[in-house]
Amino acid sequence: MPDTATIYSENPDLDTLGGRLSRARDAVGMTTAQLARRLGVQTATLQAWETDRSQPRANRLSMLAGVLNVSLSWLLYGVGTAPVEEDARDDTVRAIMAQLSELKRLHAQSAAVISQIEDELRIFARDGDKATAIV
Repeated sequence: MPDTATIYSENPDLDTLGGRLSRARDAVGMTTAQLARRLGVQTATLQAWETDRSQPRANRLSMLAGVLNVSLSWLLYGVGTAPVEEDARDDTVRAIMAQLSELKRLHAQSAAVISQIEDELRIFARDGDKATAIV
């Protein structure tokens, strides 16, 4: 989360509270009905918030920020932690998948080396008295 110096130097999102709320809901992939149910409000109430016909109370704003993974200051004023854009999320997923593939490759490579060392030690233990002294 950015510090206050960074927040005040940002260009604010000039959309309305309802517009930011709607975009954040879309970013997490929830429908209005799903988010309303999660918050314990009527779907019509959430739709009224998103169309700026009414505004949520402080406790609901706090819940919204948490559920939507945005900062309260972003919801209210358009500055702070905004929702992750779909493109950025896709890039993150691709990077994670690449790292997982590399980890799998390294795991297989190290398992092969360990297996080879185990085989050599078994052969050595079978073939000589020197191995008995080591084991």
